Amino acid sequence: MKAKSFIDQVEVLVRSGKGGDGAMSMRREALVEFGGPDGGDGGRGGDVVFKASDHVNSLLSLYYDPKCIAQDGAPGQGRKMFGKRGKDLIVQVPCGTEVYDAETGLLIADITEHGASVIVAKGGAGGFGNVHFKSSVNQAPVEHTPGGPAEERRLRLELKTIADAGLLGFPNAGKSSILAALSSATPKIASYPFTTLRPIVGTVIYEDYAKVRMADVPGIIEGAAKGVGLGLAFLKHLERSRILIYVIDMAGTDNREPWKDYEILLKEITEYSSELAERPAIVVANKMDEPQSEENLRRFIEETGVDPVKISCASRDGLDNLREVLRATVAPRTKFHHTHADAPDLSEMPDTTGEEVPAEAIEKFATFLKLEKPKKKSHPSRGNIH
Repeated sequence: MKAKSFIDQVEVLVRSGKGGDGAMSMRREALVEFGGPDGGDGGRGGDVVFKASDHVNSLLSLYYDPKCIAQDGAPGQGRKMFGKRGKDLIVQVPCGTEVYDAETGLLIADITEHGASVIVAKGGAGGFGNVHFKSSVNQAPVEHTPGGPAEERRLRLELKTIADAGLLGFPNAGKSSILAALSSATPKIASYPFTTLRPIVGTVIYEDYAKVRMADVPGIIEGAAKGVGLGLAFLKHLERSRILIYVIDMAGTDNREPWKDYEILLKEITEYSSELAERPAIVVANKMDEPQSEENLRRFIEETGVDPVKISCASRDGLDNLREVLRATVAPRTKFHHTHADAPDLSEMPDTTGEEVPAEAIEKFATFLKLEKPKKKSHPSRGNIH
């Protein structure tokens, strides 16, 4: 049987560590005049923590190991020795994981940012040793408390891919080809439907290091919102996308009509989520290198009133235009202090081949250095006070 490679929903059992019991002990040593209680406290039980990580893209590990059990706290001992605290169990989950209570269906946490963590099962508190119960009227107490119980619950985890843009289209429309052409992602590309069986995320990187994350989901077919095909299982991965990219096979492969494909996609998205259908969208006319694409494009514009972005992944025509349209729609942050529109013209860069870099070049082109102007010295008669 072929092993699973992607899981986006799983049910797990989580149990925190039990708190260690407090100790009941009396100090009895030779040549010690006064004894008394010296039982230490028990250690606290470990927590179960879910932590989001960009290095994990599936719930596959929890599918094969659905029990998350933290370490118990150690019991206290004599001589006022406290028990060791139980070790926390930190479980790495993908960014975009929603945590639900399996019994009530209540949303417990939505972990979206890298490094964010949430405690899903709190460890039991350590018990008190009899040293805490000593008083002037009870100088030899035998009371001690047990450790706190472990917290156990069943949770349902659902993964919703985090991306700025989501590729949406019928099978074999060329979504994976677009993702491979614009990013470093390597999705499987073939000429048969449903080549893509799981969501794949790629990152489009621009010259100023601005980034746009793009998600490719399996193809949508008519009736997907009602559970037909693979659409219902993977449409949820588009819910976090800021924009949608409708990829239309303008060549009309397999006698398809591009304008009807676009109408069906709109209908399926609206039935699945009206809020998702109202988000900004880009319509892409793919396979424009085919001879029948120009005629289909004219009919598409007449039927829908939409003028799409025309590209061809085979000849790579129009990909640069799509990159710019994508950037203008998403408006990603750049690592530079200036925006993409007012970036300095590199042709105006002074000569920097000498031993010293001109001050003009540093001030205008190296704004990330945040250089401060030297402070003026005070009058010599008043000392060197700034």
